[in-house]
Amino acid sequence: MSYKTIVVNLAVDTDPAPIVKLAAEMAHRFDAHLVGFAAADVPPLVTTGEGLAYEGEVMHVKRQEIEKRLAELRGIFERLVPHSTSSEWKQYICGPTRALGLVACSADLVVTADGNDDVFRALDIGSLVLGAGRPVLVAADTAGHLVGKTVLVAWKDSREARRALSDALPLLAKAKEVVVATMETASGEGVRDSLVDVAVFLEQHGIMARTEVIARAADGEGLVAFARSVHADLIVSGAYGHSRLREWAFGGITRSLIGESRISRLFSN
Repeated sequence: MSYKTIVVNLAVDTDPAPIVKLAAEMAHRFDAHLVGFAAADVPPLVTTGEGLAYEGEVMHVKRQEIEKRLAELRGIFERLVPHSTSSEWKQYICGPTRALGLVACSADLVVTADGNDDVFRALDIGSLVLGAGRPVLVAADTAGHLVGKTVLVAWKDSREARRALSDALPLLAKAKEVVVATMETASGEGVRDSLVDVAVFLEQHGIMARTEVIARAADGEGLVAFARSVHADLIVSGAYGHSRLREWAFGGITRSLIGESRISRLFSN
């Protein structure tokens, strides 16, 4: 198994160089086709006490500004991606989360930096993971490349975690160390048997992994602390094992991991 097509998202308001270099390196590593992507949209007309906030001419100017920025991003992408790497460019005047979800249908992996709350100019990582139907690699904010030397698989015997494990196989196969850890509060035989099953599954793919039961409450903070203790530079996790509404209201591991920008994370749903 390998990644044959990788889509990399270039946010319009951040320096695109680090994420392009990371994605280009991954495309080289997996001999994959690389698709550069960028999108932004003009906010809709808003009625205020003094009338419409955006008139037609102002909206036209803002659209032109977006088009200019997209052209700049394309130029940076084409300059930084080596000619030896198969690549293409796609851009949209559209909300980036929605547009990238559509482009992702033809990709094996989506690569992006972190998003923010501006839905017209940046990704909503949670919505992308839920809607793309593809694994989403969110790079650490300091990452100019993805080493994947030590990979932590956050395991819970759920559909989402099983999907993440399979989606991460190409990265796990190239890692020097793979740690499969669970934060189940009751560390009984069932939990340990599940970890053994995962280790056997990985061994069948030529990947040797060690397993751990983390002896603390199941939360994102504890998982990140454990990741740092084993010097993991990538966390693989299923996303939204509970409903997203419940995670939004009460917190959850997915929500915590999305907010953790110091370690790269691969999410599947």
